[in-house]
Amino acid sequence: MKDINVWRCAVTALAAVAVAGAAAGCSGPPDADPVAEQLASAVASGEFGDVPMADAAGADVSAAVADLTEGMDGAPRQVEVVEVRDDGDDRRAVDLELSWDVGGQEPWTYTTTAALVLVDEQWRVEWSPDVVHPELTSGARLDVDRQQAERGDIVGADGQVIVTERPVYRIGVDKTQVEAGEVEATARELADLVGVDADGLAERAEAAGAKAFVEAITFREADAAPVLGAVAELDGAIALDDTLALAPTREFARPILGTVGEATAEIIEESDGRLGVGDVVGLSGLQRQYDARLRGKPGVTVQIVLPDDAAGESGSGSESGSGSESGAESGEPVVVYESEPSAGADLTTTLDVEVQDRAEQILADVDPASAIVAVRPSDGAVLAAASGPGGEGYSTATLGQYAPGSTFKIVTSLALLRAGMDPGTTLSCTPTVTVEGKTFENYDDYPADAVGDIPLRSAVAHSCNTALIDRHDTVTQRELADAAGSLGIGAGHDVGGPAFLGDVPVEAGATEHAASMIGQGKVLASPLAMATMAASVAAGRTVTPELVAAEDAAGDETDDAAGDEAGEEPTAAEPSASPSSSSSRAPAAPLAPGEADVLSELMRGVVEDGSASFLADVPGDPVGAKTGTAEYGSESPPRTHAWMVAVQGDLAVAVFVEDGESGSQTAGPLLEEFLTDD
Repeated sequence: MKDINVWRCAVTALAAVAVAGAAAGCSGPPDADPVAEQLASAVASGEFGDVPMADAAGADVSAAVADLTEGMDGAPRQVEVVEVRDDGDDRRAVDLELSWDVGGQEPWTYTTTAALVLVDEQWRVEWSPDVVHPELTSGARLDVDRQQAERGDIVGADGQVIVTERPVYRIGVDKTQVEAGEVEATARELADLVGVDADGLAERAEAAGAKAFVEAITFREADAAPVLGAVAELDGAIALDDTLALAPTREFARPILGTVGEATAEIIEESDGRLGVGDVVGLSGLQRQYDARLRGKPGVTVQIVLPDDAAGESGSGSESGSGSESGAESGEPVVVYESEPSAGADLTTTLDVEVQDRAEQILADVDPASAIVAVRPSDGAVLAAASGPGGEGYSTATLGQYAPGSTFKIVTSLALLRAGMDPGTTLSCTPTVTVEGKTFENYDDYPADAVGDIPLRSAVAHSCNTALIDRHDTVTQRELADAAGSLGIGAGHDVGGPAFLGDVPVEAGATEHAASMIGQGKVLASPLAMATMAASVAAGRTVTPELVAAEDAAGDETDDAAGDEAGEEPTAAEPSASPSSSSSRAPAAPLAPGEADVLSELMRGVVEDGSASFLADVPGDPVGAKTGTAEYGSESPPRTHAWMVAVQGDLAVAVFVEDGESGSQTAGPLLEEFLTDD
């Protein structure tokens, strides 16, 4: 509201006949609104350096506000001028509305009043703590306390609970139970007992307060059992019962699901005051990406904490006159705001606990980075996305970027079909083929009886590199990229979590295009992308994989940067997910059912007559497959990735091992075990 400008003019009876002249001599106070707005901005920011003050220096007021709001954990506040009122001669009252985002269900909002006084024709602010809150007095401060809400579960297919609160033991040093001179020795002995860094724990324990509990490690209940007795016998060590949001096992889908723990300093800083020290949040993976949904809203209590010597004094000193008698007179904290916690919502994924567990058990003894991904073609549900221990916590299954090798020949076959070929079209499978000076050859143990003029179906069944490369002039690189898009590779859609669905360049030189025909060159894919390709063939349409239920993914909210985290940071050989160069082109034509039928026939031929014949006796529906081996690196001979993809009924699977002999020899046994192990 605009300032009520009260004009003052002494007009005598003699001067009344010269109204115009008298009016010219009138004077009035300046507009108080600009100073009121300056004040509102300063209360919001805590910076009073540019605010005209009547009785205190701006720097001193800034320091005072920092002190009295220090306990608010950096919670942001917005301040607006509600009204500027006439408060007598040379005085104005400024009503302010403060709204704090304290992390609860609703902002904490209230009004307070500040006084402006006219000094030398300039409005100045009279400082008092009650400018920030009407019950604040000298030496008092605001303090926020949050009560963690119940965290939502992560559930899988058919409502199977995957991540929920499970019993744990928090093991650490209780400094109230050990002599000051023995803290370091206790910390080091405990560190050795539970297997953590002794120097780090000793340093933290020494630096902590005299009454602190310094946590060394959190164990699942079963994992803690072997050490609980020794912990109990160590003076100053303690094991505290607690719960934590955990999956069934430590390894279960860990790179995808992520972990939960106390907020790091970085996360707290990024939260703009919505999180504080000790708050439990998602630290990686889906737990991090969907943290706001899962965490819910904490219960919030804001108190005015009085100075230690304020008992019986601060109540009478409150200029606002709105202090709580019981708190003010007793020196006890005064509660000025409370809100109840709101439990987090569950997050629904498509993971099948049994299928995921089976995949992880199969990969448990594979040393190189590895993955098994299973997709249900009928709806695109990702039933398993297992990454082996060789990936060291990275989600090889969903984020790995590798040359797909001969598994990509399914894409090449689609491009050739669209160019007018059929499974019976004759191709020339020679020992080598040269494109612009670069010589390509078949793999070492390529069957000698499958060379010469052979039909497309045989070239795919036996995986003849030279036959397909020889036809690189039949399709363009763009047509190859479009065929990949029709099979779900390189698509830019959101699966509900961090994922790389492949990249097939739309332009390439002759040799690079030739290499692309066999899934090399600059063609990249993840195991998830290749499982999606196989699923599209089985479904007879372009499949969109889904890891998180669409309705939950659509409601994704994060109140700080989740990033593209999925387990640990990628290694140099494993770049992080990045936008695909193919995502900027027009969407590929959908896969037609007739095209999928032919591709299914070609994949079935790999099992009946080709390099995946070992899958012929897998029980259940007939299996279609494709083997793949992709060279990489600069070593001589080059190292090779081992791939296999397969379809069986309403199941599509991709198996990957970063370093292997070949698709059939390295990935093949893992795939066979996965399909036969019920």
